[in-house]
Amino acid sequence: MDTLSYKTISVNKETAKKEWVVIDATDQVVGRLCSKVAKLIRGKYKPSFTPHVDCGDNVIIINAAKVRFTGKKETDKVYTRYTGYPGGQRFNTPAELRTQKNGVEKMLRHAVKGMLPKGILGRHLLNNLYIYEGTEHKHAAQQPKTIDINQYK
Repeated sequence: MDTLSYKTISVNKETAKKEWVVIDATDQVVGRLCSKVAKLIRGKYKPSFTPHVDCGDNVIIINAAKVRFTGKKETDKVYTRYTGYPGGQRFNTPAELRTQKNGVEKMLRHAVKGMLPKGILGRHLLNNLYIYEGTEHKHAAQQPKTIDINQYK
């Protein structure tokens, strides 16, 4: 019988080809940027994507302070956190977070976290995200390649 035989290749931790990529977030909309970053971290743009394995790239976001929101989200969107004490619920808008230390990083990390799987894999994947408010980053030794995030769907 002459039939073609195809094997489904499942990537594991040792065979995953992870890369380092740099993304410039200047004038990018937060939600659209983070959805593409979440796909990169997850590995969905790779042909060898395996759902239960960390096979995505390590992503470095630079110029994070220059991201923008559409509409009135800058003043109307509310981030809620809880201190753990009675009456300790705190509310912040993106405009207030921008003035705080690491506030922009918290906004982007919160958005990407919501787009990753819930559970152990999602928490592990979030460690592959590095966010810097300026143009400098400390990962030059990994020789990251700069990509244009607008080329991805």
